Amino acid sequence: MDMSTPPLPKPTFSVPVEGTPAALHRGETELPFVEFEPGIEMQVLQVDIPTGLWVIRMRLQPGATLPTHRHGGEVFAFTLKGAWKYLEYPEVNTAGSYLYEPAGSIHTLHAPASNTEVTDVWFAIRGPNLNLDEHGNVSLILDAGLVLKVYLSRCKKLGLSRPAVIGA
Repeated sequence: MDMSTPPLPKPTFSVPVEGTPAALHRGETELPFVEFEPGIEMQVLQVDIPTGLWVIRMRLQPGATLPTHRHGGEVFAFTLKGAWKYLEYPEVNTAGSYLYEPAGSIHTLHAPASNTEVTDVWFAIRGPNLNLDEHGNVSLILDAGLVLKVYLSRCKKLGLSRPAVIGA
């Protein structure tokens, strides 16, 4: 009995190589996680400053909370592990759940202290997050450019080489 690896399937059709953009790949360990806020680590996967897109992974320790913020654009989230919620809503996002946030939504992201593991979430965000103080005033504008700047700065401070963030 032949136990060799079966051949790969052939593509349905041949795509011309010249002028065709290549798919970009980053392995999980190629882009480090760095502390973003106490109890929260961030990994920046991709930025597109002209369009305002930033794609990140966040790992939240039990009990971690991000500041209340309003989104200037849409947000797409997929929970890989753990659980989190918005303090303003009853729904809890758990592993395997997907969340869509329309532009203008306001909320406070929180990983419940009762979690028994780190929560791991993938976000694709278009436009800025406007962090809000207790009176609803904007205290910080966090966009693709600032996220990249903070990420690269924290990597450098840790003595890491410049990560190959897609779009940077």
